[in-house]
Amino acid sequence: MAGGKLSPRQKMINLMYLIFIAMLALNMSKEVLAAFGIMNEKLEASNMKTSENNVAFLSGLETKASENAEKFGPLLEDAKKIKQISQEYYEYLENLKSEMTKDIDDPKDYQVMDKADYLDQKLFKGDNLAPGGKEFMKRINDYRAQVNGILPKEFTEVREAVDARFKTGDAKGKVERRDGVKVDWLNYTFEGFPLIASLTRITQIQADVKATEQDALKAMLEGQLTSEISMTNYTTLLEQEKSAFYAGEKFDGAIVLGRKDATTRPNEVNITLDGRKLNEGKDYVIKDGKVQLTVSAGNPGDHKIQGNLVFIQDGERTEVPVSSTFATITKPNAALIAADKMNVVYRGVANPMSISIPGIPNNKVSASAPGLSKRSGSQYIMNPGNGRTVTIVARGTLPDGQGVSSKSEFRIKDIPRPAGSVRGETGSAKMPRRNLEIATVGALLEDFDFDLNLAISGFKFKVPGQPTVSVKGNKLDARAKSALKRARRGEALQIFDIEAYITNNKSYKLKKVSPVLIELTN
Repeated sequence: MAGGKLSPRQKMINLMYLIFIAMLALNMSKEVLAAFGIMNEKLEASNMKTSENNVAFLSGLETKASENAEKFGPLLEDAKKIKQISQEYYEYLENLKSEMTKDIDDPKDYQVMDKADYLDQKLFKGDNLAPGGKEFMKRINDYRAQVNGILPKEFTEVREAVDARFKTGDAKGKVERRDGVKVDWLNYTFEGFPLIASLTRITQIQADVKATEQDALKAMLEGQLTSEISMTNYTTLLEQEKSAFYAGEKFDGAIVLGRKDATTRPNEVNITLDGRKLNEGKDYVIKDGKVQLTVSAGNPGDHKIQGNLVFIQDGERTEVPVSSTFATITKPNAALIAADKMNVVYRGVANPMSISIPGIPNNKVSASAPGLSKRSGSQYIMNPGNGRTVTIVARGTLPDGQGVSSKSEFRIKDIPRPAGSVRGETGSAKMPRRNLEIATVGALLEDFDFDLNLAISGFKFKVPGQPTVSVKGNKLDARAKSALKRARRGEALQIFDIEAYITNNKSYKLKKVSPVLIELTN
């Protein structure tokens, strides 16, 4: 432009034009440097804010881990690891930035940061990397690998973001320039650039570090939340007002979802069974997020579980009330088989009876009838009085409070006629004279369902040709033995009018006892 055959005037104009363009270029360069400086300031301010957020986030995670170590403990440990390696890498970059600007009087005077000498000497040595350049590459590659090593494999989006933020070229660490030539990533990124541009670039790497730390923490909690709400952590429960229903009754049960997450462990379990406090290990265990009761079902009847489960959430105490009931009924050990015409109770006997209503606990059942008394549970005793029949009425209360009743009629019969016995033999017997002298007279209820203890208060003894002898007690007295001595061999001796009574119920009058005939054998 200034050469060729030009007039001095034209040469002067061209020279002035070049100076003007140079001045414009100089002003543009200063504006660009200032723009980089402003961008660097904004990035540093953003980094400070992100650091504060990450500290608060980690503090909240520590609180949750103190409340539920099983769920949030491992999560907190991984978060601390990422926090530590991020802080170490961030401080390395911060120290590098301090070294870059240590000779600049005013760190805000970005227009003087137009040189590339410091980083060119720090990172490069001819066509190779200087020790500082090798360390820079090792730091960025190690950070990327360490973070990906801590993150679970399912966090693919976070892993991809980490790889993108800290990518250092292709597999060989090369980047293709606009002219098609491939150069090292570090040369492409920092070599020959103004100081403020490289400073801003390093601040951007610091921002990527903070963003990575934040993304990792968020992904951990979001992954935990996804796991918690996963349907594999739920089971179905049948919710109903009572534990048993009757035929024809409307069933009002509902199917609900219940958590079975093993990490959902209550901080406190305060429950009682019928007013008795239950203790962990002895009365219950916590398994898969459930308070698994290990107590006995107890005696027949209704039982109530009450109390609360306490969860600590974000430092606040939350109580979940517990109020449930269950019924225990007597376990059947035999079939109920009855002869329809054999509903009989005996007068003078304590007739044992079992009275219950299926599906209703024994403590909710009562029975009444003349002569009926309760022992325990479903066991009763019937002592019928006069009359030919007795009606027993059983009443029960269903779980919903509704009452039911049932009645059954029984015939009343007297105790059958006892059979007289001598030496345990009834009807007729043969025995020597001596055996009869010492024998005991008794009375037996043959084929009777009750084992009654009968005693003898007296009887009559007859020897053919001799006067009848009345005896008190259950053995031959002197008069009876005297008559026995006069009896001949083969004669039939009679024991009759035997007076018997029930030892524990002397007021009951037994039917007349049948006699016994004894044939003497000598």
